Amino acid sequence: MEMAASIPGGPRIAEIKDLTRIERIGAHSHIRGLGLDDALEPRPSSQGLVGQLKARRAAGVILEMIKEGKIAGRAVLMGGQPGTGKTAIAMGMAQSLGSETPFTVLASSELFSLEMSKTEALTQAFRRSIGVRIKEETEVIEGEVVEVQIDRPTSGTGTKVGRLTLKTTDMEAAYDLGQKMIDALTKERVQAGDVIAIDKATGKVSKLGRSFVRSRDYDAMGPQTKFVQCPEGELQKRQEMVHTVTLHEIDVINSRTQGFLALFAGDTGEIKAEVREQIDSKVTEWVEEGKADV
Repeated sequence: MEMAASIPGGPRIAEIKDLTRIERIGAHSHIRGLGLDDALEPRPSSQGLVGQLKARRAAGVILEMIKEGKIAGRAVLMGGQPGTGKTAIAMGMAQSLGSETPFTVLASSELFSLEMSKTEALTQAFRRSIGVRIKEETEVIEGEVVEVQIDRPTSGTGTKVGRLTLKTTDMEAAYDLGQKMIDALTKERVQAGDVIAIDKATGKVSKLGRSFVRSRDYDAMGPQTKFVQCPEGELQKRQEMVHTVTLHEIDVINSRTQGFLALFAGDTGEIKAEVREQIDSKVTEWVEEGKADV
């Protein structure tokens, strides 16, 4: 994982561009949306949701208001008996807004077990639920993977070397791989037929989808598999990249020297109001300059 330099005179945010979020497998992790059609009519069983047709349709109306910016700054209260699907519908709304939309679950019992003030715990929960999309231009290598070759030492120890062949509709090129790039490709499970983008500055590998020419292959693919066209033009190009983080993640990184590691340990402690004020001011500045969206 890459640790980028801090932004002079502002909050350190580059450190968490490559943050990998862990999605726990739980009662609601299978939900991918509200299961509505284009007319906001609920399907009996769709996107992981079953039943509660009226509630899902009402949630769909709220969702449209959110997308049109007509409900900004307001909250929605859902009432009902335990097990009737309140959290499931809330998860469906978040997923419908995009996979990068933050979703925070907080039980009242947690507030009393945390070693911090109740106000601080609620503030952290709110800021975990506010995402910031940060835009920047960067040099990327983008193409369809033709072949990935990784040579491992026969002894089982030592440095691995490899070779990656990428192509667009106009050209094809091969790149020698070092240990860092081999690890990044292995982590993303890149294989021939994938369309990928490599950030030249950080070495981060992003899988954009599978090439359409592979759509008829008999590979094991899940429902989330996305097929995309083979890129056109040059392999190397300048492109706008979008990184999504939460306000709480920025708070943690700027509140203590070991903030980045605290994101994984969960031990964030109380965060000073001055730090949050500085971050809010900087994020507002980025929004006004068109560099970020909240």
